[in-house]
Amino acid sequence: MAKQTWKPGNMLYPVPAVMVSCRRPGEKANIITIAWAGTVCSDPPMVSISVRRERHSYDIVKETGEFVLNLVTKDLVRSADYCGVRSGRDVDKFRECRLHELPSKVVAAPGIAESPVNIECRVTEIKPLGSHDLFLAEVVSVTIDDCYLDEKGKFDPNRAGLAAYSPGEYFELGRKVGSFGFSVRKKKGNR
Repeated sequence: MAKQTWKPGNMLYPVPAVMVSCRRPGEKANIITIAWAGTVCSDPPMVSISVRRERHSYDIVKETGEFVLNLVTKDLVRSADYCGVRSGRDVDKFRECRLHELPSKVVAAPGIAESPVNIECRVTEIKPLGSHDLFLAEVVSVTIDDCYLDEKGKFDPNRAGLAAYSPGEYFELGRKVGSFGFSVRKKKGNR
């Protein structure tokens, strides 16, 4: 097997594509699409997003200390792409994408009603890294659309048609290839 060595770069793909909604008091809400977002802790539940300082939403999130992560489905990919290439300084992204604000339960920033999951977050730390600053945030509330819950009330991401991003392209997730612990689980009849 032949392999090449490349210069250091971010090759951890695919990554979740999320739309981050935010708002300053008295202003219209904005949406920024982020591909560098992730889970960092389960207790307390915490996430991170990395944002370039020159992005319009950067100052909004920094000043308000809050945002909402909105998961992206295959039906939201066009809006997610638009919100990633247009600036909220110039356009009202909610209006342009025909999206609706969903009032949040804990934070002032709205969620996106069309998203299957809205994760309300409060910033706990901002870490300058270079091209991007890392926002660490505690999850303070989660809203899930009932239509994506299974018969036991568990979120079924495959029902939602979630999307991921891999250099320059969006992909729909869906085919299960394993489950947690399946590699060590004993087969029935074996003791």
